[in-house]
Amino acid sequence: MTTRQPKVHSQFGRSAVQIFAANDRMNQMLIEHLDPAAWKANPPAKPPGNARTIAAIFAHIHNVRCKWVRLTAPHLKVPPQLNRAHCTPQQVRAGLAESAARCAEMLAEALGDNGGRIEKFLRDGWARPWPVGPEMLCYMLSHCCPVKLTF
Repeated sequence: MTTRQPKVHSQFGRSAVQIFAANDRMNQMLIEHLDPAAWKANPPAKPPGNARTIAAIFAHIHNVRCKWVRLTAPHLKVPPQLNRAHCTPQQVRAGLAESAARCAEMLAEALGDNGGRIEKFLRDGWARPWPVGPEMLCYMLSHCCPVKLTF
């Protein structure tokens, strides 16, 4: 009976990596097909001044991924952060690709059956660590949804 657990865990780990990769592909496609004039356009804000530009939203997604890797898997190479006020779509797409690759490595280690170094997910310095599991993946996906960040 105990021999099944690693197999199920490994299947979940592989699925988690694939799901996260699909999420990144969707972000990449959004940027690729975005009207260039919209990249740094000031959105209507309620209240005024409380909305991020599309550039700032995608830079935030990359930067928060970097923070998760730095806190949760410090043995992995952390990509450089992006400047949300001055980043280009090309810089963001490259940054997102790199941070997605590191997050995928982190998920594979955390959720794989090889007993990786990752036992806790640290989403922020102030937050309590979570045990690795489905909650980790769900949080990562929900936090990195650009549509959610615009509303």
